[in-house]
Amino acid sequence: MPNQPTALTDLAVADNKIRRLLAQKKITVKDVENLTKLEHQYLGELATHTLNRLTGKERDDYLDKIDLIMNADTKNSLWEHNHTVITAAIANLMRQYGTMPTKSNIAEATGLTRQTIARHIKQYQAHPGFAEEMDRFKLLSQDVLAKVFKYASNGDMRAARLYFEMVGAISKRPAGAVVNQQHNYIQINNTILSQENLDRLSAEQLAQIEQIVRG
Repeated sequence: MPNQPTALTDLAVADNKIRRLLAQKKITVKDVENLTKLEHQYLGELATHTLNRLTGKERDDYLDKIDLIMNADTKNSLWEHNHTVITAAIANLMRQYGTMPTKSNIAEATGLTRQTIARHIKQYQAHPGFAEEMDRFKLLSQDVLAKVFKYASNGDMRAARLYFEMVGAISKRPAGAVVNQQHNYIQINNTILSQENLDRLSAEQLAQIEQIVRG
């Protein structure tokens, strides 16, 4: 096994070099531009391992140290992690206590600092990751709409009203049409669509009503 001592030596050299690099207060792109492939790989593994065990201000300080050498994918992954744990903490704390949690409550539940949480809450809508998340939800909307239509076609009055709202039929009233929405019926001009009426409608008839309401 003639290559084993060389491999161990290379690993020891890389370990020593990367640990000295991570001991710096701030790491720049210039600091890593001459690293070997092995050293780059070891830097990524060691930085990830260290970051995963840090919380609070220590985590923020470490992220600030390596910020200049993190690529876009890594930064997006960090944003997604923060977004997931923050939203999960808010939901869990609201279920538990019935009120909107404070930043301190969220910080305690997530291990993030109040500053990180405040910054995320203030800026999350402008982050590309949020737009991507909304696109994923929109992708599911057709499936939800199909399920709502299924209930509506089986005579569910609330589902019918929701379906018309989702497709924009109720909000887009034709000229001269009066649409009244109550808890137990929808009235279009002089025609009342009650639960009993809808019970007798087919899917095709519901679609025709939608077209009438759309004008």
